Amino acid sequence: MTGAWNRRQTRRRFVAMGAGMAAAGLAGGRLGTMSAAELRRAQAAFDWKRYDGESINVLLSLSPRSDLLTQYQSEFEELTGITVNADVVPEQQQRQKQTIEFSSGNPSFDVTAVSWHVQKSLFGRGRFLSDLREMRDDPTMTAPDYDVADFAPAAITFATHADGRLDTLPYNIDYWILYWNKELFDQKGVAFPQTLQETLAAAEALHDPGNGVFGFAARGLKNANVPVWTSFMQGWGVSSIDDQNQMHTTEPAAIEAATLYRDLLANYGPPGVVGFNWNECQTTFSQGTAAMWFDGIGFATPLEDPASSRVAGKVGYGLQPAGPVSRHSGSFGDGIGVSAGSDKQGPAYFYAQWATNKRNQARVLAAGAGAPARTSAYSDPEALAALKVPREWVDTLVASGEIGLPSLPAIVPVTEFRDTFGIALTNMITGADPAQELESATEQFRPVLEQSLQT
Repeated sequence: MTGAWNRRQTRRRFVAMGAGMAAAGLAGGRLGTMSAAELRRAQAAFDWKRYDGESINVLLSLSPRSDLLTQYQSEFEELTGITVNADVVPEQQQRQKQTIEFSSGNPSFDVTAVSWHVQKSLFGRGRFLSDLREMRDDPTMTAPDYDVADFAPAAITFATHADGRLDTLPYNIDYWILYWNKELFDQKGVAFPQTLQETLAAAEALHDPGNGVFGFAARGLKNANVPVWTSFMQGWGVSSIDDQNQMHTTEPAAIEAATLYRDLLANYGPPGVVGFNWNECQTTFSQGTAAMWFDGIGFATPLEDPASSRVAGKVGYGLQPAGPVSRHSGSFGDGIGVSAGSDKQGPAYFYAQWATNKRNQARVLAAGAGAPARTSAYSDPEALAALKVPREWVDTLVASGEIGLPSLPAIVPVTEFRDTFGIALTNMITGADPAQELESATEQFRPVLEQSLQT
């Protein structure tokens, strides 16, 4: 019961972090509590053109949210006079580039997107990113209307280290959901699955490879596939590695979740699924050849574009199905940080500030590109009126937030964790025994975890 107890404790803390703005003090920053007169004085002290003529390098990972930042980049350049050289690469390559260049002590980028669920512990230990609190609290560096108190406490806590350092500004909280093709479900008379076992039954009922339809799509590519398994484990009330760094990866719950993963992808997945990341899954689902797709909520926009999607107007957005013990939504998060070694601290911070402002957060919501970290986005009338996705998507996002729970362990070697168990999961798709694979992966990873706790 140790793993389940720690899971419940983590869940309670996560809910508490996001419960209302009464705890807005977590957001820190004097700018969130200024009087009207103080705001006017601060406005006079702040100048977006302070770094006019400077240039910065920005490293982003490929995602709908990065698409928005590059789409509106000229807005920032016109506002500030700062030239932005943006490099947008697939997420795994971006993470490799960050780690290699940060470790070298000479990163080529001044500001970068950071995946908290993968990089927070590692980057925090290495102090690769600047502590932004001083600039955030400086009226000459932070626009008066930035409103730091508008960030949900959960997002600020996700971005903050145990010692209080805030080395990223919150950008996105990503909840995992089940995308489903309503047309295919209606044709077969299948109801939306509320449980994981119902998901398996629905995949079997909808699987029709002779007509080019496959029951279920999810990530099969090593490393990328691990959140599928760890999110499934939440349904058993167990975490892969708990808050006391105890591994639960060979327990019955882990094996059952892995067996479900194997059965769904090996029996009902599309051809080549062992090499699928989110983008291959998205393409497959958008062409109407997958009945269901389990992944992050921020991939909806292209699905609703009739110019490129065959399922526009036919997509359902459902909560992550429940397991035998509990129902959660696997949760992940992203921020924007400034390289500690950059000699462009001010211009880079201006970009991070602009990227996470209210207007861009509202754009994320309107585009269906993710779950904004700012509370104001969800009541922004223009964003809601401009939604490019159905209101059902917003409703599912909000409901997911009520049951959200971090899916990956908060450990420094999380990339090695994903690599090791990702290989095991991929092996399962091609016929390997789940229990044996998890036992082998656990023995391989245990010394890596133990070593990380000693350094």
